[in-house]
Amino acid sequence: MSQFNPTPQASAATALIGDPSAFGRVGDDGTVYVRTSSGEKAVGSYPGKTAEEALAYFVRKFELLAAEVALLAARIKSGALVPSDAYAAVKKLREQVKDLNGVGDLDALYASVEQIEPLIEGHREAYEAKKAAETAAKAARREQILVEKEKIVAEAESLALSESWKVTGDRLKVLLDEWKSAPRLDKKADADLWKRFSSSRNKFDKRRRTHFAALESVQKVVLDAKKAIIEEAEKLATSTEWVPTAKRFKTLMDAWKAAGRGKPSDDAKMWAKFKAAQDQFFMAKNADLEKRDITMATNLIKREELVMQIEALLPITNMDHTKKALRDYLNAWSKIGMTHRDKRASLDARVHAVEKTIKDAEAEIWRKTDPAAKARAAEVVKQLTESIQNYEKIAAKSEAAGNTKKASEARESAEARKVWLAEAEKGLSEFN
Repeated sequence: MSQFNPTPQASAATALIGDPSAFGRVGDDGTVYVRTSSGEKAVGSYPGKTAEEALAYFVRKFELLAAEVALLAARIKSGALVPSDAYAAVKKLREQVKDLNGVGDLDALYASVEQIEPLIEGHREAYEAKKAAETAAKAARREQILVEKEKIVAEAESLALSESWKVTGDRLKVLLDEWKSAPRLDKKADADLWKRFSSSRNKFDKRRRTHFAALESVQKVVLDAKKAIIEEAEKLATSTEWVPTAKRFKTLMDAWKAAGRGKPSDDAKMWAKFKAAQDQFFMAKNADLEKRDITMATNLIKREELVMQIEALLPITNMDHTKKALRDYLNAWSKIGMTHRDKRASLDARVHAVEKTIKDAEAEIWRKTDPAAKARAAEVVKQLTESIQNYEKIAAKSEAAGNTKKASEARESAEARKVWLAEAEKGLSEFN
């Protein structure tokens, strides 16, 4: 048997020190014995098992009870047990150790149980402290619950005058669920808070019922307005006047939006009718546009081919031939059907550029062959020539007379007119 000298301060887990199986043996007939200070004692047998397995079975029983002893000591030290409950637990463990059919140091285990009882009084202060802490925690928890419920009530009171009927109604339901799931306070505190919370909910519900009652009175007006819109839309559904009818459908859509909302079920049905009429018209319109797209694509090809022929008229070699060819091409251009505006614009610009070039060239030819213009140019040359000659004569006479200033001014005037004469002669030379 192992030596064990317990002290009052020793842990109850001391009973587990050493090898419990060292205190047992298995007889030839399979009976398991445990050695104690009073001698051997038969604790039972485990039929059908080996000696080792049988011994291990009774060792486990000993270890399980030893663990309970250690656990009880730990709980007492932590202050987790009421002293009266702790004494009752020690008493129960005494009986269990006394009647235990297990293999281990039973004397040490019993001594460990006896060491627990002195711990109870020694840790009473820890228990009292824990109890006080629990009381404080309970009070803190009550204060926390009170704050949470006050918060729920305050939010409900702030929503009582809301006109966001759906959102606020849903939020009040959430707050009600939060109220139900929150722990209870004392009866009076809960009743006072509930009265405020319930009053806010009732106030909102009453206002919401009044609102929707008034709303029903205008829903018939909305219904009649939308019926009239649908009636016109269904008449327009087969129209082939695409542009004005599309504009009218836009006006009807604006009127639909302005009519307001009716009952959701009625609105859904009427919207389906209105949309069906719209879809019928716009599907037909889009189908027609697709056909026109094909035609316009063909016309685009024709215009692209023709614009290249028009541009080929430049540079001009024969004005009369060029003008006649341009007239023929422009006539053919005007007979080509519709083409997409965005694509035709650049082609029109190219044609206009050729037209302008030919017109400018024609104007230039006329300017150079106009007899009256040529005569005017010749007259300007003649006048400038005579003026120069006159100033040169004045300069010569003035110089001979000794008037150098007048001679100098006359020569400057002559030189200035020579510059003008050069430009005038250049202009005259362009006439043919």
